[in-house]
Amino acid sequence: MLDREEFIEQAHFFGVLLERLGQDITLQELLELCRFEVLATTKLPMAIAFLSAELKHSGVMAPGMRKISHYFTPFQTFIVEQSESDRGRFDFKTALKILKHEADYRGRSDNNRQGFFFYQFETLCRNRLSYDSGLKAMSEDPLYDENWKEWILIVRRQLGFVDLADLIYGRSEEFVTYRKRHLGPDAEAEYPILFGEREGKIAFANRKKDPLFLFSAMQRQLGYPAVPKHEIVSNTLEMIPQIQRRMERLELRLKLMEDEQKHGIDITKFYAGQKVIPLDD
Repeated sequence: MLDREEFIEQAHFFGVLLERLGQDITLQELLELCRFEVLATTKLPMAIAFLSAELKHSGVMAPGMRKISHYFTPFQTFIVEQSESDRGRFDFKTALKILKHEADYRGRSDNNRQGFFFYQFETLCRNRLSYDSGLKAMSEDPLYDENWKEWILIVRRQLGFVDLADLIYGRSEEFVTYRKRHLGPDAEAEYPILFGEREGKIAFANRKKDPLFLFSAMQRQLGYPAVPKHEIVSNTLEMIPQIQRRMERLELRLKLMEDEQKHGIDITKFYAGQKVIPLDD
């Protein structure tokens, strides 16, 4: 795990990239500028310099982040890799928002593994990313211990066959309380407990429901950041004036056709302000 100041500077770095990405400047130049803005006592300037060289060489950042996996986590690399893929609709700006919130959460939390799991898993759900590759990247995060890594790989295999709420409930202290209440005070859990009593109650209350309700309740209770998702830009307001002008032209054409059918078109009305000279003169 990196020091807290590293994650604070990472959050600033991703935020600067997000803020200036739409400006008239290339990503390579933007990385060079950011390298001098982050705190020099951290390792982030060296990581940015390596990413800048890799970007100039290959045109993408994910391979460079994978080469320095001791600094960037596999989940961070996975998010950038998905945004650089030509197959999906997951854009780079949304990836930067996700990375900014995650780095900020790492910098101000005390290894809240439950909150990190839900933030990362909800990121996969809301942005329709690959569960197989995403959960594998999550299991390789140094934040999780061996029990967590083993359980995340179990979720990876059983997701789609077993409800996520059931998987969480089975590893919670609430489930241990249920066993003791029905099997006796000596009953213990057969697997390592990863979630507390609060998370177990929330999971039990959201069984066989839309997972978004589960995520919403966990986000309120655990206090992890709201997961950014792809925003669809609507150009309806820009199209209204164009549609209105087209309707006016259609109405004018229909009126001309009706006049022609009735008694012909009086073209003199189009000469407004001009003097009509009789043909006899």
